[in-house]
Amino acid sequence: MRIFGIDPGSARTGYGCVETDGRRHRIVVCGAIASPALASFPEKLLQIHRCLAELLAECRPDSVAIENLFHANNVRSALKLGHARGVAMLAAVEMGLPVVEYTPAEIKRAVVGYGRAEKHQVQQMVKLMLGLPAVPSPHDAADALAVAICHVHSQTFHRIAAAADAPREKATSWRTYRPVRS
Repeated sequence: MRIFGIDPGSARTGYGCVETDGRRHRIVVCGAIASPALASFPEKLLQIHRCLAELLAECRPDSVAIENLFHANNVRSALKLGHARGVAMLAAVEMGLPVVEYTPAEIKRAVVGYGRAEKHQVQQMVKLMLGLPAVPSPHDAADALAVAICHVHSQTFHRIAAAADAPREKATSWRTYRPVRS
């Protein structure tokens, strides 16, 4: 399964694609889309959309996970972040990919085990989980990989929960008993 994670931002949008078998994760690609400082806001959004569309076509993921807007310092930055999220979602939807959203606390909990973990803790866990020699750079790329890993862990949890809820045949004797394998 391939998951493409996105950490949206108007100045820099992080991306990362992870391939997994459910137990081991492998990085496919990661990086950040940086817009020129002097570009107009619509031009920045267009660049984010175009680059993500190209990356999604190249990586061919099964789904896209994106960080959800949780809070922002002010209304203006929240609106800009919302626009960046919108064009990122549009790129994924145009490719026919399912899009899921996770809050920063959900991502931190899935990757570190603590919803209020600090950024460097998340980056270190991403490095360890993917077996990388160094923390992915820039930090936006590490954050996007964390979003993808969060989705992998969420999917794994849902599969385990579904297997636990699946009806089992009742054993009538020890000879007919078969253990459930997960």
